[in-house]
Amino acid sequence: MRLLIFTQKVDSMDPVLGFFHGWIKKISERALSVSVICLEKGSFDLAKNVTVYSLGKEKAVSKFRYIINLYKYLWLISGSYDKVFVHMNEEYVLLAGLYWKLKGIPVYLWRNHPYGSILTRFAVLLSTKVFCTSIQSFTTRFEKTVIMPAGIDTELFKPVAHIIRQKYSVCMVSRIAPIKHIELALSAVKELVSSGSQISLIIVGSPIQKDFDYLAFLKSIVLEQNLSSSVSFMEAVSQDKLPEIYSSHEIYLNLTPSGSFDKTIVEASACGAIPLVSNTSLTNLLPDICITEATPKAIASSIQRLFDPHQRLEIQQKLGSFTQSQSLNVLMKKLVKELN
Repeated sequence: MRLLIFTQKVDSMDPVLGFFHGWIKKISERALSVSVICLEKGSFDLAKNVTVYSLGKEKAVSKFRYIINLYKYLWLISGSYDKVFVHMNEEYVLLAGLYWKLKGIPVYLWRNHPYGSILTRFAVLLSTKVFCTSIQSFTTRFEKTVIMPAGIDTELFKPVAHIIRQKYSVCMVSRIAPIKHIELALSAVKELVSSGSQISLIIVGSPIQKDFDYLAFLKSIVLEQNLSSSVSFMEAVSQDKLPEIYSSHEIYLNLTPSGSFDKTIVEASACGAIPLVSNTSLTNLLPDICITEATPKAIASSIQRLFDPHQRLEIQQKLGSFTQSQSLNVLMKKLVKELN
């Protein structure tokens, strides 16, 4: 297999997108050659059969230049690949899908989002198959869609031996953005503190520029509600630092709405933290007690139940099969099978 991959960023140190570096490594073990076209590149260490081309975001080039570079690379590597895998960005299918169609090159689109548009439908039309992880993704309505594992590196994400799990501790790990509904978590902490319960919440992540105001809003809630002794913030960290964070907390809280499938849910579970989510698309994957309504009272009540050590022990025994089913090795086996 000679594969051309499109992705947002190739950078092993990126807090959000660094996981894809591991995907490329695993794919390259199963391919004759891999060419990667990304919007931006940073630090990476990949096999000799992998070549990375950047459209130039790290050099702050214009969006028009992105398109020029895209077609330049497609011309340069023409004939060097026989399959195309587009990760998350349907724009590449829209820009080059007809070309690949005429050349008889199959295109595989990975898109996992609750919403879509007429452009999404056209990208699906131009794709041979579509992959997603959530049963509530927009793309599940199409017959050519295949549900895939999340692809977590279980060799990296596992309990860290020397780390002590803090009692009554909760962590949230994500980009700081309104869609994550972190304000609900703060309200839930206020409910628990007001009732005399012990709790500490750490929010790990950084906003992109348009969400700086949201971070300021969250910090203002902490001050106004006198939660500074219970809530703390930490800037985003690289993938290799996350296992220590997950391993030091009892609960991992994720309030992203249904229709997506945040990989951090599996990462935290693999490290021994109990996931508590509001995403109902995970109903058949997680124990019922791990799914909450997205209201402060319901979240607070669920956290209180999950602080019970007997509950956590029982849940952890059930989470083993969940994390293994979503592992990177399982994903690679299924992905290679679908690509072939």
